[in-house]
Amino acid sequence: MKLSSPPRSTVAALCATIVVTLTTLAACAPADTSTAPAASSASFTPAPQDESAKITVWADSTRLPAVQAYQKSHPDAKLDIVTYDGSADGSTYLQTKIQLFDRTGSGWPDVVFAAPTDVTWASAPTGPSAQAFAAPLNQGLVPQSTLDNFAKGSLTPCEFGGGTYCLRNDIAQVVTWYNKKLMDSFGYTVPTTWEQYQALGAKVAKEHPGYLLGAVGDTNSQESYFWSSQCPAFNLTSPDTLRTDLQDPHCTRMATLLDSMVANGSVSKDAFFGQSFAQQHGSKVLMAVGPSWYGQYLFNSAFKTPAGQIAAAAPLTWDGDPTVATGNVGGGIWMVSSHSKNLKSATDLVSWLTTSNENQASAPTYPAYTPAATAWLANPVNSKYFANDVSSAFQAAANAVWPGWSNTRFSDATAWSSVVLPALTAGKTLTATLPAWQTAIENEAKAAGYTVTTK
Repeated sequence: MKLSSPPRSTVAALCATIVVTLTTLAACAPADTSTAPAASSASFTPAPQDESAKITVWADSTRLPAVQAYQKSHPDAKLDIVTYDGSADGSTYLQTKIQLFDRTGSGWPDVVFAAPTDVTWASAPTGPSAQAFAAPLNQGLVPQSTLDNFAKGSLTPCEFGGGTYCLRNDIAQVVTWYNKKLMDSFGYTVPTTWEQYQALGAKVAKEHPGYLLGAVGDTNSQESYFWSSQCPAFNLTSPDTLRTDLQDPHCTRMATLLDSMVANGSVSKDAFFGQSFAQQHGSKVLMAVGPSWYGQYLFNSAFKTPAGQIAAAAPLTWDGDPTVATGNVGGGIWMVSSHSKNLKSATDLVSWLTTSNENQASAPTYPAYTPAATAWLANPVNSKYFANDVSSAFQAAANAVWPGWSNTRFSDATAWSSVVLPALTAGKTLTATLPAWQTAIENEAKAAGYTVTTK
């Protein structure tokens, strides 16, 4: 995913473990997150336009074939295609280069693929023109009818002060994965609530010790579990105010649940993408709460689970909580430069990349644009591996990503990786580690210029 990657200390290890596979994912991207709108939208004054001008496109290696496909299907388009890291592993290369171009007054690319966290600076006025790098696409560039067809909330990371500064390429909504063959052979029913999930864990620990219903050791595990629980760990209440309250019941209920499952062995403290996990435990993963890309890139590519065994169900809910909410683990975005001298061509490219069935039906991960996602699900390449029709689970989760886990100017993985994971390894519980996790988040937020509150 969410791909570009956040500065997660252990995401680098994750991606290195299955580098060939995960280069196709937005899952190695910074978390796809939602963001509170800025107080006001900066005015947008286009540069003098020349519809015959060549446009420069910056894309990562995974998105490069899509840009090349556009060039092939639009032979009159004039593109200068540049491959860069796409903000992978928390790289600040794009931001650094844009800052340089702002100072010199030239050199900006017309189109860039990036991570959602890049929009936090790209939508803010900078440089001599006091204009944001990213063009507000909803101001006469992309029809509102097109914007309205993106999955619910998927464009939230793009939206600041009334402007929509990017188009979402893909999403990594969290669903309930399970090995249907094993579940059937053990006589287990797929849980629909977190309480049932916890009860099944206790049963599995007693009846089939060694089999797993999850793991919390990856650098993005918090996005699958705590984000899905509506935990206000990264909740922007205003553009510069972050609410982080890990003693909120939505956080403590998940910590308590996971602590019990880690204690009985039904949830591993190790990382799904750890170097030896697939070999030692891959065949015994009964369930996994995780992103839509887990099916192909965890079970198929990493665990080598045979086709026809893995199935997906809708996100788990909580007893007594009417809200159906889930997390998101990845996803990338496309931005058009406000400095582009050919906004028409730049916007056409970005629109085609994100919305066209021609491109998205065969994309590696689930499109954010709903009609394209329908075409993606209808593509046999994206469904033949599974034991059931994953469409309903994917579609339900795509529109249920909780908007309260916000896109911030710092990664949501750093504190989890540097504080929580070592504590778990040392034998501490999640519940006992919540205060230290919160302190680490607060320190990062303050260093990034946020006012921090718990209310």
